[in-house]
Amino acid sequence: MDAQPGLNSGATPLAVRMRPRTLDEVVGQKHLLTPGSPLVALARDSAGAQSSVSIILWGPPGTGKTTLAKAIAQSSGRKFVELSAVTAGVRDVRQVMEEALSARDLYGLSTVLFLDEIHRFTKAQQDALLPGVENGWVILVAATTENPSFSVISPLLSRSLLLTLEPLSDDDLGELVDRAVADDRGLRGAVEVSDDARAAIIRLSSGDARRALTALEASAHAAAAADDAEVPVVTPEIVAGAVDRALLRYDRQGDEHYDVISAFIKSVRGSDVDAALHYLARMIEAGEDPRFIARRVIISAAEDVGMADPQALLVATAAADAVQFIGMPEGRIPLAEAVVYLATAPKSNAAYVALDAAIADVRAGRIGRVPKHLRDAHYPGAKRLGHGKGYVYSHDAEFGVARQQYLPDELEGTEYYLPSGNGNERDVAARLEKLRAIIRGS
Repeated sequence: MDAQPGLNSGATPLAVRMRPRTLDEVVGQKHLLTPGSPLVALARDSAGAQSSVSIILWGPPGTGKTTLAKAIAQSSGRKFVELSAVTAGVRDVRQVMEEALSARDLYGLSTVLFLDEIHRFTKAQQDALLPGVENGWVILVAATTENPSFSVISPLLSRSLLLTLEPLSDDDLGELVDRAVADDRGLRGAVEVSDDARAAIIRLSSGDARRALTALEASAHAAAAADDAEVPVVTPEIVAGAVDRALLRYDRQGDEHYDVISAFIKSVRGSDVDAALHYLARMIEAGEDPRFIARRVIISAAEDVGMADPQALLVATAAADAVQFIGMPEGRIPLAEAVVYLATAPKSNAAYVALDAAIADVRAGRIGRVPKHLRDAHYPGAKRLGHGKGYVYSHDAEFGVARQQYLPDELEGTEYYLPSGNGNERDVAARLEKLRAIIRGS
């Protein structure tokens, strides 16, 4: 069956063959393709008289950054030059600028420079783009999967329009798969895709068009090899064999890293154990450093559970030690135990809120002198200064608690720690009320 049209194994990859040639063929990103939008204006303005603004396209892989850049150039009739930040250097950039300037002056032809993965360019390399962008020698369309606020220099950002691309919806991916199956540039109807197989491809692609088309192509070849029918059928079982697991959008240095760990911590704090385990699984499957996860679990134990269940910190620390000792993948087991313990434990942030309040007073200058009876009385001459005079040794007092001033005069009576009343802190609150009453003599 491999000899069938559309299933030629030596052909260009399906994802490349199916790349849209115009903006009208683009699937998804409708929020960027409304009439009069910057992308549409850039594509429609063939003379370059109205729209010459440079654009930075920010979004996950497979959302159409390269596709949009090429569609703009082809729709507008402009000269299109493509560079990759992985291989290009300052010399390449300057050469493009010189050629673009010549094309404008000699032929009245404007140039679209598509720079893929601009976040990989150094500051010096990005600086080389500025003259051409500022003077309009080129229309820069740059693509990045990382937050431009951190990966693109400010002067270039201020001279460009930042557009954010979203992962494709299930409907978008479905349209893409259907088109690829039937289109002459695609599989030309050489296979059929069952509804369940179509749904599986969509689910496994996680909003990535390239991933969907690659999965479809692999599944089509597998179906052709396994089925002697004139038109082989792609089934869910074939898809499962061709694509063993879903794509995880996760960059350990990028936004998804911070988004997932944020959702993980907030799920633990919110006592949603199922969500917490979900985000834990995403981090583990994406290859996140287990020590990073363990550190966040320890912080959560102290910050979110706190004195409501002091045992939580011990469990979290033990899990971190276990991960360090046994490694992965078995380390996921103690991590899961710690996450379940924390998510289902009573919550209180009273301890760290109390410390932050005390730190705020110290920073604001509300410190005062240490009361004389609490000062060190062991060095020569200290007792002549009254240090230690009147100090009551707590162990000599009834219940081991003495009436005595501990805070400086300026802060006397201040209460930083306010127990929540959750879990263990119910007992702590009752005991604390009695302790403060004895210490203050009230």
